[in-house]
Amino acid sequence: MTTHAVGDTVVLCGRSMRHFTRSLDTIITVSLTPIALMLLFVYVFGGAISPGGSYVDYLLPGIVLITIATGTSYTAFRLFSDLQSGLFERFQSMPIAPSSVLWAQVLTSLLSSFVSVAIVVLVGVAMGFRTEANLWQWLAVLGLLLAFALPLTWLAVIAGLSAKTIDGASAFSYPLIFLPFISSAFVPTAGMPAGVRAFAEHQPVTSIVDSIRSLWAGETPGSSVWIALAWCAALLVVTYSVAMVLYRRRIR
Repeated sequence: MTTHAVGDTVVLCGRSMRHFTRSLDTIITVSLTPIALMLLFVYVFGGAISPGGSYVDYLLPGIVLITIATGTSYTAFRLFSDLQSGLFERFQSMPIAPSSVLWAQVLTSLLSSFVSVAIVVLVGVAMGFRTEANLWQWLAVLGLLLAFALPLTWLAVIAGLSAKTIDGASAFSYPLIFLPFISSAFVPTAGMPAGVRAFAEHQPVTSIVDSIRSLWAGETPGSSVWIALAWCAALLVVTYSVAMVLYRRRIR
């Protein structure tokens, strides 16, 4: 983006963040479902699951990804609402870089998602989560979460631009929320039936969860981190490209 576009993005992101901070119920709603799942699995199902070590340590990486996926539904919701209110038409009449309108929505989504992630991690700590990660490993975890959140946020932009109803705009996130259940996020894949196991071991959530789990344990994630980054990069290229094509059609 040019300097002009960056400046416009910062201004519009500030506008979106002001709306966000005035409705903190969004943070509570996004955080509530992952926290409820974590409580359920740790205190109800955790005794029957033996992943080796503390179950909350094993579970938290997947819960964090669910938190991010849940937050993206509000991105599609906000974008759809702005389109229906005619806000984008008003922006077109101003000397604003067209790409900054979408980037502002994306940055707002990322910031709000990481606030919710912080809340979920703090609840995990209260439930017994402990980590051996050093500063660099924590930064690597944040980088992985950002790499995961970016393509999901652009997917939310696609949903917001193409939906016909407000319910349709946010419904896209449901498969994303359930995807970690068919991965190594809740139980080891070794005990799954062959077909389910094959899918679980070769979908992006498993490599991301395994990488974060290793980093929080103070270990080197190995090849899983490169598989995770490759998945995220490929998804980002596809979702960003489709989102920009749809946006150009809408503003024409």
